[in-house]
Amino acid sequence: MFRFGFVTALFGLALIPLAAGLMWRGATLRRRALARFGDLALVRRLSRSVNPRARAWKAIGLLAVLALSAVALARPQFGSRVETVRREGMDIVVALDLSTSMLAEDIAPNRLQRSKLEIQRLIERLDGDRIGLIAFAGQAFVQSPLTSDYGAARLFLNAMDTELVPVQGTDLGAALELALDAFSDAPVEERIIVVVTDGEDHEGGIEPAVDRALEAGVTIHTVGVGSTDGVPIPEYDAAGRPAGFKRDEAGAVITTRLDETTLRRIASRTGGQLYRSTPEASELTALIEEVSALGGREIDAREVTQYEEQFQIFLGAAILLLFLEGLWTDRKKTVRAWRGRFT
Repeated sequence: MFRFGFVTALFGLALIPLAAGLMWRGATLRRRALARFGDLALVRRLSRSVNPRARAWKAIGLLAVLALSAVALARPQFGSRVETVRREGMDIVVALDLSTSMLAEDIAPNRLQRSKLEIQRLIERLDGDRIGLIAFAGQAFVQSPLTSDYGAARLFLNAMDTELVPVQGTDLGAALELALDAFSDAPVEERIIVVVTDGEDHEGGIEPAVDRALEAGVTIHTVGVGSTDGVPIPEYDAAGRPAGFKRDEAGAVITTRLDETTLRRIASRTGGQLYRSTPEASELTALIEEVSALGGREIDAREVTQYEEQFQIFLGAAILLLFLEGLWTDRKKTVRAWRGRFT
């Protein structure tokens, strides 16, 4: 099968008639200039050493060089072979807490923005792995299915905000169930869930989800965001300006604290670990390095037809013609030229 790898380059062939026209125009102007120079018969006798046929063939050779160069640039391909392309990696689902408690500013700039920054770092370290995103608060939903398109995953991550989930609260159980549903069939050791949250579960239902993860052989790592001391939850007006702190019905300021106990229990039961997101980010760096260092399974294998590049033939021919054109004189033999000049 014959094909071109860069068909657009063939539009360069349209320049050849233009180049031919410019050459013809140049020859015409040269003849007119010689006619104005002096007696036409004398000028012809003085220029009898010029070989018009050789000059024409040199022009044709230059046009052929342009044509061959355009064809070489279009990357002609013929001859093919079938190769099996395999892609290896892990399936990683990241569940990010979008409850209003993640707006607490005990970690700069706040818990949510810091979490998104660390997930971004995780995505940047992936190579061939698939990643999915789960957004949860009082409800959970798939923000991004498993994908190896890291650019798309980053776009979905940037769009995650507390206003994305209409029902507030923190339902860790629902997030874990949905994360497990997001996995396709895969070997046990290659499926990982990373839960990024402050750990305050308001709904229960964690234990059944953890039991299901154990049965499926899924490892759950938890990332605790925030401090264990109670901190207030800021509120903002419609313009995004600070408007005090969130209060309960009695008017008391509501505080939020990291629940390390729950997160450690979830992780330890499935063979994972609890990581703390601190201002130095050293603990989360350890998680990123551990996940990126794990060996991956074969996610995909398919046969691909590879076409042989043959541009070298046309490029070589163009270079050879250009070399010959430089050697090919447009003058007649010297002795014959001088004889003709005085006869």
